[in-house]
Amino acid sequence: MKRTPKRTIYDIARVAKASPSTVSAALNGTWKNRRIRAETAERIIEIAREFGYSTNLQARGLRTARSGLTALLMPDYNRFFSNLAEAFSTKVRQKGLCPVIVSTDRDYDEEITTVEKLASYAVDSLFVAGAACPEEISQYCHKAHIDHVFIDQPCSLAPSVVTDHKNGARILTEEMLATRREVGDKERDRPYFLGGDCHLPATAQRIEGFRDIVQQQLGEFHDDQIFANSYNPDYAEEQIRALYDRLGGLPSTLFVNSISSFEGALRFLLTIPEEEVKTCSFGCFDFEPFGKLLRFPVHMIRQRHNVLMDQAFALLEDKAEPGTLITIKPELYSARDSNSNIIMKK
Repeated sequence: MKRTPKRTIYDIARVAKASPSTVSAALNGTWKNRRIRAETAERIIEIAREFGYSTNLQARGLRTARSGLTALLMPDYNRFFSNLAEAFSTKVRQKGLCPVIVSTDRDYDEEITTVEKLASYAVDSLFVAGAACPEEISQYCHKAHIDHVFIDQPCSLAPSVVTDHKNGARILTEEMLATRREVGDKERDRPYFLGGDCHLPATAQRIEGFRDIVQQQLGEFHDDQIFANSYNPDYAEEQIRALYDRLGGLPSTLFVNSISSFEGALRFLLTIPEEEVKTCSFGCFDFEPFGKLLRFPVHMIRQRHNVLMDQAFALLEDKAEPGTLITIKPELYSARDSNSNIIMKK
């Protein structure tokens, strides 16, 4: 007798004229979180029934064996997240487990699809860094009975450990203002903030800390001092060039929000005279050791990836309550002393 081939979600997707991730969401019950229409979900479920398809989501509490897989979901591989991934991998291997690391570029659909795939492989636990949709990820993990924790991104539905972004930005801004040289032009003497996504908690808190110190020391602050719609280096390059043209030169103080944004800013800085670059007091909320080799000084904030990861593992092992939040102070590397390593204090 000829055997009927086993149907997959890709077969269902083809017939339903939907993406595999949409089919997966309809079948595992997370379609409402994905904002998929009820009619679409019902049609997919009906097609699945006709095919005799049954989901095999091992992580739904139906399994008893452990896979030995521990996963880390993160946006990209810049220096901070690469350091975080290295700390994660070392910690997981020390426990005799196998690390799985995936980047998703803060893409909502990619994050959900990746979590679904990781669940199908029965990962024992999931660490999520810098996610675009933390609540949706957590809801899915709860349904799939996956232990999970968030890093650098708070989530009300799960334990989280984050950098003290606001206080870090405050101290970085104080350091930049202490080393700036006014150029005698009102617009150029105002400090500016470049890079990041103001809709994400980390950037929003850094902007808040930056604004606090600027208002405290200079007395006024305007919304047009903030350029924070993307972490993309191209965006940073475009915005600093536009700001330079508008002001007729560099501002006296520039807070650059992440090493990715600083890369874009450097592309532009290479096109203007070095003496002009040295008129600006730079700060970067990220750490790059090679920054000390630049021909102009840059104050930097270093997030403590090892401490963040240690605390994340502790939260999981202690089965911390949802909503538990631990805040880690970052470190300031001042350009005034290339050997300085100042741990943040209240």
